[in-house]
Amino acid sequence: MRTIDINFDFMKWHKNAVYVSSFLILISLFSIFTKGLNYGVDFNGGTVIEIGFENNAPIEDIRNHLVENNYTKSSVQYFGSNKDLLIRMPNIVSSDEATLSNTLVAELNNKYSFSLKRVEYVGAQVGEELRDQGITAALIALLLIMIYIALRFEYRFSIGAILALLHDVFLIMGIFSITQIEFNLSVFAAILAVIGYSLNDTIVVFDRIRENFKSSVAENTDTISITNESINQTLSRTLITSLTTLLVLASLIFFGGEILFGFSFALIAGVLVGTYSSIYIASSTLLMMNISAKDITIEIDEEKP
Repeated sequence: MRTIDINFDFMKWHKNAVYVSSFLILISLFSIFTKGLNYGVDFNGGTVIEIGFENNAPIEDIRNHLVENNYTKSSVQYFGSNKDLLIRMPNIVSSDEATLSNTLVAELNNKYSFSLKRVEYVGAQVGEELRDQGITAALIALLLIMIYIALRFEYRFSIGAILALLHDVFLIMGIFSITQIEFNLSVFAAILAVIGYSLNDTIVVFDRIRENFKSSVAENTDTISITNESINQTLSRTLITSLTTLLVLASLIFFGGEILFGFSFALIAGVLVGTYSSIYIASSTLLMMNISAKDITIEIDEEKP
C-alpha cells in the first residue's frame, strides 16, 4: 500500500490558532447574548401551515395579507418548490392560537385556490421543555464523554477533547445567531451529530499521539514534534473523511429543499470547524497543559505482565 509522507508543521501556529478561536468564541457569545438565536416553532411554540397551489404560489400577495391583517411576526417562504408555501405563525398571547390558524386558512381560502397539506401547532410550554431537555441532554453527553476519555486515555486528554467540542458548539451557535438562520430541532440534532463527528476525529488524533508517546518514552523526544508527527500521520484519513462527508452535505444543502437547509448548513459548518478543532484546539490544549511522554510511563508499566 502506498503512503504519502506529509510533514507539515501544524503546531508552529498553535498559539495563534488558540487566539483566533478565543476571539471567534467571544464574538459568538456576544451575538448569542445580544441578538439571541432565531428559534423556530419547535422551541418558541406557534403554528406551521403548509399549503400547495397548482401553479406558482402568490407569495408576495400572501405576505401582504399577513401584514394588512396584523399577523405579527408571521413569515411566508417557499417550501421545496415555488408551488408550495410554508407559513409560520409565532405564539400570540392575546389571541387564541388554537383557532388562529383556522381563521387565516379561511381568509386565504376566500382569495385563493389551494390545498391544505398540514397544520402543526406547538404550545409555548412544550417549546420551552424541548429547549431545556435538549440543553440537558447535550450537557450529560459532554460529561459522559469527558469521563470516558479520562478513563481511556489520561485526564488531560479529556479536557482537550471537551474544550474542542465546546469550541465547535459555540462557533456553530454563533454562526446561527449572527446569520439569524432558524434554529429548530433538526439544527439541534445536527449539532449533536457534529459533537460525535468532531469527537471521533479528536480520538483518532489522541490515540496516535498516545501511541507515539509510548514508542518514544525512552528517547526524550520533544512533545511538539510528537504531536506534529501524530497529526500528519492521521491527516490523510481526516481530510478524506471530511471531504466525502462534505460532498454528501453539499448535495443536501443544494437539493434537499428548505426543510433540510438548517440541518445541512449546521453539519457543513460543524465538519469544517470540527476538523480544525481536532487538529489545533484539542492538540494545543495538551501542549498548554505540558503533557509529555513521561506521563504515559505509568500506563506502560501497568500493561507489562
